[in-house]
Amino acid sequence: MSLYDDAVLVLKGYEGQEELRQSYLDHLAAHPDGMWKACGDGHVTASALVIDPEKERVLLTLHKKLRMWLQMGGHCEPVDGTLAAAALREGTEESGVPGLTLLPGGPVRLDRHPTPCAWHYDVQYAALAPAGSVEAISDESLDLRWFPYAQVAEVADESVVRLLEATRARL
Repeated sequence: MSLYDDAVLVLKGYEGQEELRQSYLDHLAAHPDGMWKACGDGHVTASALVIDPEKERVLLTLHKKLRMWLQMGGHCEPVDGTLAAAALREGTEESGVPGLTLLPGGPVRLDRHPTPCAWHYDVQYAALAPAGSVEAISDESLDLRWFPYAQVAEVADESVVRLLEATRARL
């Protein structure tokens, strides 16, 4: 199965955000290359909110280009067999935390937003950090920091706040 086919299946099975979900499916139906950064009309991305439920905190990255506190994530790559694998790869690469595991149940949210390269049709997962995790900043970040749940709204935009709320509801 291709990454494109996996994305269609994941989106068809995703419950909630019906209008937005359908816009993702419509986009992919109109753009066979809609999984890749080269698709100038927008492309599917995968992200992971790295969370430590025991300490009630999340790990956010200060994105180098956007200069915003965000969850880990980015473009799908040919090595990604599934959207979940892309989210886990991005979460691991950008957090430096080995042993992340995705929260069961598939994506937590969808978030469509403009970026300098094109519209991102982001499929958002949550990744559980193992006990005692130590983060390591990547070259894609200006900073990397754990934030208590209550502080996220003070540093991040509404999309991250909604992702945290949806993640906490699933926990």
